[in-house]
Amino acid sequence: MGRFIAGADRSQTTLFPSCVDDWIGADNPVRVVDAFVDALDLGELGFDGVEPAATGRPSYHPSVLLKLYIYGYLNRVQSSRRLEREADRNVELMWLVGRLVPDHKTIADFRRDNGAAIQGVCSRFVLLCRQMGLLAGGSVAIDGSKFKAVNNRDRNFTKAKLERRRQQIEESVARYLSQLDTADRQEPTEILAAKTERLKEKVARLEQEMRRLDGLEAQMLAQPDQQISLTDPDARSMATSGRGTGMVGYNVQIAVDTEHHLIVTHEVTNIGSDRAQISGMAMKAKAVLETDRLDVVADRGYFSGEEILASEQVGVTVTMPKPMTSRAKTAGRFGKEDFVYMPEQDAYRCPAGEQLKNRFQTVERGMTLNRYWTSSCPSCPIKAQCTTSKERRVTRWEHEDVIEAMQKRLDANPDAMRIRRQTVEHPFATLKARMGYTHFLMKTKPRVSTEMALHVLAYNLTRVLNIGGSKAILKAIAT
Repeated sequence: MGRFIAGADRSQTTLFPSCVDDWIGADNPVRVVDAFVDALDLGELGFDGVEPAATGRPSYHPSVLLKLYIYGYLNRVQSSRRLEREADRNVELMWLVGRLVPDHKTIADFRRDNGAAIQGVCSRFVLLCRQMGLLAGGSVAIDGSKFKAVNNRDRNFTKAKLERRRQQIEESVARYLSQLDTADRQEPTEILAAKTERLKEKVARLEQEMRRLDGLEAQMLAQPDQQISLTDPDARSMATSGRGTGMVGYNVQIAVDTEHHLIVTHEVTNIGSDRAQISGMAMKAKAVLETDRLDVVADRGYFSGEEILASEQVGVTVTMPKPMTSRAKTAGRFGKEDFVYMPEQDAYRCPAGEQLKNRFQTVERGMTLNRYWTSSCPSCPIKAQCTTSKERRVTRWEHEDVIEAMQKRLDANPDAMRIRRQTVEHPFATLKARMGYTHFLMKTKPRVSTEMALHVLAYNLTRVLNIGGSKAILKAIAT
């Protein structure tokens, strides 16, 4: 006769180990958290309360709360209330914080008041990874991803949103007024009177909402980007990859080592576009890695001639595809890439073999541009394949050679974009999974940056544990 696996009798007397340390294995990650925090100079990092106050109720040492948070983010427990409960029932946390159970308010205040110091702890772990030889390479992949903020889309306003909302209100008011006119032409009854009163209340509420929108518009127009968020004032409406979709949140930038997929550096921004981010992120990664030369791969969303040039000038070699923006190519005509630049003559050779000479120079948006064309276009036999205008003109930036060199690197290394995708998209998926595919818990950019630093620290710690194990990290901390 079959049987099931039986559990222990609840009334059976059990002899637990004599000390909590016996419950924690030698390779348990919680020992790494403990050793890492104990090795930090919390006062130098800027944590409050490193020295106890001479008077008043004794406080918790910041190392206790920092260990609690690192353990929590490592195990997908980010809420201060959940951390309070875990500290009271979790044996690993009992060992880590000495059976202390801080209340959720104390836990939340620590994260709120020590943002810069917590971000410094994240940076210190990256330095530890470099000391372990895990960041010896000089190549990173950079990408950005949108993370939701604690701000509903209905509480974010742009000029277009306000106009749509006003139009909806005007349509509703017109509909209710029409119903009131209809009611006035009918015989009065109690039911009709009640309906009329409800309609008047709805119209009054909509008029009040219209006045509220007028006040919001004044606040919105005072903002540099003419956008306002009511719950999290720093959050911004951003487009996402899906057509017609978007979210109110932050654009998180990360630079990831291409060898071990560790996050070298990160930054939280509220700018929806990636175009102005590549040079800043590259220089931060270069400083962290302490290398003279750095190779960076990114997607076409980062393409900006000025940013690529700024990166090259500080020793960063950028590789990314150039976006195809030519309408000529879309219409089946020759694109700019079909014209060959000849530096000796400072001219372009067109597909028909004619030379397009440098005719004049202009400055647009701070960029010096040269215009090239030839007078042979009207009589060209393949003009219809080239342009619908009188002549085909080619524009060249004064630093176009930087873009051409980047294209040659991409042609010589066609796997660069595959490596980029495999390197930098996986960390974002992991970070969002750890968050539970939900929004940040904190509000405003500085505090969201603190929360993101804890997520990045937990990610990097998990990666290093998978690569070398607890003993390797403990050995590196001890030395």
